[in-house]
Parts: sequence; C-alpha cells; structure tokens
Amino acid sequence: MTTDPISRPARLLAISGSIRRASHCTAVLRSLPPLLPSGATLVLFPLGEIPLYNADLDGDQPPAAVAQFKRAIESADGLVFCSPEYNYGIPGVLKNAIDWASRPGFASPLKGKPALIMTASPGTAGGVRAQAQIRDALTATLARPLVRQHIAIASVATRVQDGQLVDKPTLDIIQAGLQELLEEIRWIAARSA
Repeated sequence: MTTDPISRPARLLAISGSIRRASHCTAVLRSLPPLLPSGATLVLFPLGEIPLYNADLDGDQPPAAVAQFKRAIESADGLVFCSPEYNYGIPGVLKNAIDWASRPGFASPLKGKPALIMTASPGTAGGVRAQAQIRDALTATLARPLVRQHIAIASVATRVQDGQLVDKPTLDIIQAGLQELLEEIRWIAARSA
C-alpha cells in the first residue's frame, strides 16, 4: 500500500483570463469543484483589481491586490487557468497578472507551480492560439504547465447554462486534465519529501 505524499487535500487556485461579469471562462472554472476528488479545493482569484504592471511599484510593498495574488499562488498546490482568446492571443488582463506574479525573476511564487491551461471561445478553435501564448508565458516564469492535449472549448456559449458548464463530454475532458494536475502535484511532493 502506498501513501500519498501530500498529507492534506490539494489546494487549487483558479484564474480566469476574463474579468467580464458573465464570463464564460469564469463559468467554466466555477463548474470544476464537483469534478475534484473529496477534500480537494479550488478557489477562484479575480484579476479585476490588479493594476497595470509598473516596475516602479514592484518592490517590497507592491499594490495590495498584487500581494494578495502572490500569496494565493504561494499557498496553492497547483493552478488552473481558463482564458478567452483576444485577437489571436492572450488577454491583456491575464498577461499583466502573470507579469506581476513572475517577480522577482526566477524566484517568483510561480516557480515550479504546476498549471493546467484551458481556453474557451465562442469560435470554432476554442482559443487554442491564446493557450500557446499562456503556456509560453508560464514557462518563462519557471512554472510547470502540464504537457498534455489542449483543452480548448469551442462554441463555449452553447455549453454554458445559468453560469455553469453543462456539456458532459467537455466536463469529462476537463476532469481528466484535473486528474493529471493532481498527479503532477503528488509527483512534485514525493520528489521533495
């Protein structure tokens, strides 16, 4: 019998690349807790209060929202991103948040943090081009984006009802991604034990 190297359930931090009140990406993230194993938690961190990155403000006392964001990343075992695609790329609000969280360089709270990346779009490609840019940005911070089949949710508006993702095949794909994220978290914990 093997023992789980994590003595407590995994804590996941969800980050939406959209700050729109009726965001489909945020709806996807809010739909995830029932897909998690017992005890695992997922908390959504809204990015709306994070100011534009300014190196003049990036010191020992960053803006309050930035400090809260960094603490949330530090206390999480893994990250779950869901983002739209704007003009074939990563939304500015998400890139800005990653830029803040990436400081200090090579020693940020993102370093070594496993991450599951998803995108969602009303279009047919599901935001896959943004997904590649998010992966590149996270890799540059020394985070650990999962290497796996893309989770790109096409025609997302048809898959969300009353603020929840309801499409079972999509939920099944996401659940497999979450399982891989949890396995990565356990693997990292076992290596550092």
